[in-house]
Amino acid sequence: MSTNHAPRALLHERFGFTAFRPGQEAVIAQLLAGNSALAVFPTGSGKSLCYQLPALLLEGLTVVVSPLIALMKDQVDFLVGRGIAAARLDSSVSREVFEEIQDGLRARRLKLLYVAPERFSNERFLARLKTLQIDLLVVDEAHCISEWGHNFRPDYLKLARYARELRAGRVLALTATATPAVARDICREFAIAPEAHVNTGFHRPNLTLCATACAADERIALLLARLKAWPPGPTIVYVTLQKTAERVAAALVAEGFAAEAYHAGMEAEVREAVQNRFMAADRAIVVATIAFGMGIDKADIRAVYHYNLPKSLENYAQEIGRAGRDGAPSHCEIFAAAEDLTVLENFTYGDTPTAEALRDLLKELLQGRAAGDTFDLSAFELSVRHDIRQLVVSTALTYLELDGLIEATTPFYTSYQWKYRRPVEEILARFEGERRQFLERLFGLAKEGRIWSTVVLAEAAAALGGERERLVKALNYLEEKGDLELRAAGVRQGYRVVRVPEDLAAVWHELRRRFAAREAGDIARVAGVAKLIGGEGCLVRRLLAYFGEELGRDCGHCGPCAGAPRVELTRAERAVSWPAEELAALRAQHPRELGAARQVARFLCGIASPALSAAKLTRNPRFGCAAEAPFAAVMQAVTGGR
Repeated sequence: MSTNHAPRALLHERFGFTAFRPGQEAVIAQLLAGNSALAVFPTGSGKSLCYQLPALLLEGLTVVVSPLIALMKDQVDFLVGRGIAAARLDSSVSREVFEEIQDGLRARRLKLLYVAPERFSNERFLARLKTLQIDLLVVDEAHCISEWGHNFRPDYLKLARYARELRAGRVLALTATATPAVARDICREFAIAPEAHVNTGFHRPNLTLCATACAADERIALLLARLKAWPPGPTIVYVTLQKTAERVAAALVAEGFAAEAYHAGMEAEVREAVQNRFMAADRAIVVATIAFGMGIDKADIRAVYHYNLPKSLENYAQEIGRAGRDGAPSHCEIFAAAEDLTVLENFTYGDTPTAEALRDLLKELLQGRAAGDTFDLSAFELSVRHDIRQLVVSTALTYLELDGLIEATTPFYTSYQWKYRRPVEEILARFEGERRQFLERLFGLAKEGRIWSTVVLAEAAAALGGERERLVKALNYLEEKGDLELRAAGVRQGYRVVRVPEDLAAVWHELRRRFAAREAGDIARVAGVAKLIGGEGCLVRRLLAYFGEELGRDCGHCGPCAGAPRVELTRAERAVSWPAEELAALRAQHPRELGAARQVARFLCGIASPALSAAKLTRNPRFGCAAEAPFAAVMQAVTGGR
């Protein structure tokens, strides 16, 4: 298994390649020797082969954890097309496919299983994995595990613990963007030795990097000038806001360019269609938020423009890494307007919960409970109730898990919806006696919509005097027989109290400290972007230094090397004022939504929150009246400098 010949032979026979790319062979050798490894490779440099090939040489299962459903689908399609037994478990798979995967796991037929990180919060899924021989656990986008990384995800924090619980033979962590500090975090969490940290470097000599200082209203003209001056080719234009994507795409279309918007606010089918058209075209332009590009494998992207400043240097490196994967020259340019700094900082300030919200959240979760108690919750409902963004609620819950206070059990759905695919009488005619009566009563309890019928499981179980599991089993059976089209709704996550804290106030203070540190780190990342493009000397050399790589020379062709003027980002002073009496009256009407100073500052800066949205205060004419002012200045004005 571990001979040098086996990997090379498989490379050609099963994957159709004649040679390894830089770094691949070194990572594979570590894994086949039984060691965990970290692979830090640039975007599009072949990270997936580092686990796909060893998976065929290892006896047990390879589990791949990835947050990207589209990427999982592409990888599985590729592997299945090569005759390799692979599958993915995500929210989009049907029950029939789910059961096929379970059969494949039981029979030990599957070699690779792709899952989202949230899947590990499912007690039943974990129990199933514990019965299997997992020889390799792969953590894609591994920088998400670091609290100090640019794209921290709470579900990732628990993966190191799961790796130990599952007795995974080895772990492979993959990322395209890891600073030395983040790489140290990853290696520490997964016990990766220094010699198993393989970093192929970030330098892409075919990319020309530059930044151009401009006013915000000059950017459209600059972008059009660049697109008209350069030979046409596939192009990505990155923006911060969804509305900006729509506006810029429309402006480009008006000038005759084949441009489309892409952002998370669009329907999934529309986004997929835009992406497919881009992949197939030789001169298409996509104007996109950062929702676009993850897993995009298009080699001939000729230009990447940042219409707005990137939110971090990690994002910047990842986004420009999508250009020029074919090795041909490609242009990467930032249109640098100082106003963007305020927008990016304000996004971060919107994530930090108020002290009062954290206190009330902790009370709801832990006060009055005893060790062994079980409870369930909806992160969405907690988010609205406590005015904390849903991802931040999930992060707080993860912190409590890692501190040994609670543990996740099994998630479940509170309601089911179905669409009849056969007449009700035809369905019922196949059943007799109590089973028919059960289904008649179940159908009768449903709230009938124009297309979908809805039943709340707890209410239906109480009315029918039965178990929730019987209802779910009956509905799934009818779906399998083609009687119903079924969909679940209202997910709730179960938890168990492990330990009751002696001092709830101490837990509260620690949570506040952690979220304050996260905020400071994110603000520092925005400042890092300004420092990079406003600094002296070779832009490429300074970007590489941020990731711990010394080029040893200037690149010779970036903006500063070519003599471009230095970019200075100086924010204009903005007066912070609003009708004080009107604001006081609004706060009196909405004490829950505008009681804390941070809530008021969010409102004035135009930063939406769950409570503001629920109360429709985002439609108030004063919402965002201080949007161009830095959040810190607005907070100071709200508190009177206290």
